[in-house]
Amino acid sequence: MSKPYIRLDKNDAAVLLVDHQTGLLSLVRDIDPDRFKNNVLALADLAKYFQLPTILTTSFEDGPNGPLVPELKETFPDAPYIARPGQINAWDNEDFVKAVKATGKKQLIVAGVVTEVCVAFPTLSALAEDFDVFVVTDASGTFNELTRDSAWDRMSAAGAQLMTWFGVACELHRDWRNDIEGLGQLFSNHIPDYRNLMNSYSKLTSN
Repeated sequence: MSKPYIRLDKNDAAVLLVDHQTGLLSLVRDIDPDRFKNNVLALADLAKYFQLPTILTTSFEDGPNGPLVPELKETFPDAPYIARPGQINAWDNEDFVKAVKATGKKQLIVAGVVTEVCVAFPTLSALAEDFDVFVVTDASGTFNELTRDSAWDRMSAAGAQLMTWFGVACELHRDWRNDIEGLGQLFSNHIPDYRNLMNSYSKLTSN
């Protein structure tokens, strides 16, 4: 039975960036590494653009998972940063759950590495507590297409909505009349072909 359309609302959404760690990134093989990192940073940029509460978390940083990707810490220097000592499911960490609930938001936009563990486990846990969860598929990565598709099926069956960072940005924005240049610049920074649209728009509007 399909659920009704739940639209992302920039006033009711928070972003959870789970385990984008230097060691774990080397495991991502279901998407080109450069494109993947670009997508993660695009999601970070849109979270900042829409001023969404953002929570960063890592798992076992001192082990092979490695530290958080430095660009994320630079983008969100004041965001809650939960370095989990060992819990695999971020939702098993009390500080993480407290930080999520402290945002007061009902909609959670989630991305991480790897998809079937670091994304799927907290997604399923949050759904069980009646949050609406939106998984950013192209800012999450794993070993191969088989494990990715299994994770997507499991999360989708539980009620998660699977989206891309571009879809998230557009649904949050709702109407181009809200702003053209700012979001257009964000798109241009992460989608080379979109730069062509903005360049052409700039020429038209400067005449």
